[in-house]
Amino acid sequence: MNAIRRVRHWACARAGILLAALSMAVLAGCSLFSPVEDDIQVGVIDQLPTELPRREPHAATLMVLPPAINPVYDTVRMAYRLRPHQVEYFSRHEWGATPAQMLQPLLARTLENTHYFHAVLSPPYFGPYHYALRTEILELTQDFTSEPATLQLSLRVQLVDGDSNRVIAERAISLREPLLQQTPYAGIVAANEATAKSLRQVAWFVIGEMP
Repeated sequence: MNAIRRVRHWACARAGILLAALSMAVLAGCSLFSPVEDDIQVGVIDQLPTELPRREPHAATLMVLPPAINPVYDTVRMAYRLRPHQVEYFSRHEWGATPAQMLQPLLARTLENTHYFHAVLSPPYFGPYHYALRTEILELTQDFTSEPATLQLSLRVQLVDGDSNRVIAERAISLREPLLQQTPYAGIVAANEATAKSLRQVAWFVIGEMP
């Protein structure tokens, strides 16, 4: 009888250990795949425009310089406005890179997609080129002071002669894209829409101002 009791006790103890291990595994799995309240949500701007200008191919080369940017927005922190003359930053939403870092490759790809230039170049290229595009990001803000809320994107672009460094033409581009909801994610979607529209305007500007 004692032997039977010992076997039963051992079996019950083993079952308890297995049940505890299974419970811990389930809890660990839940914590692994469940969202954590302190997680940072990362947004990117990667939308390219459609319906770009088409012209006969040109033998010129174009250098797309890294955009300058207003220091207020030279950060991965995502800016918004609740009242005039004041900018704040979301605590749980940020950009995957600075706006300038996201915009520069989009400018190059947009101008490549026009098939107008012999080559569209970007740093660290150090060779000669015929023309250069300078860009400055003046504002990238989710503006909740308007109704509906909007994404405000403002750029300044210059087409520059590569030999003399002379400014051939300059244009300011400012867009307000409505937010479908008053949420940071809606601002990310609006930022992509506004960026694609501004890139289309940049392409028309560059090709239209070519000598």
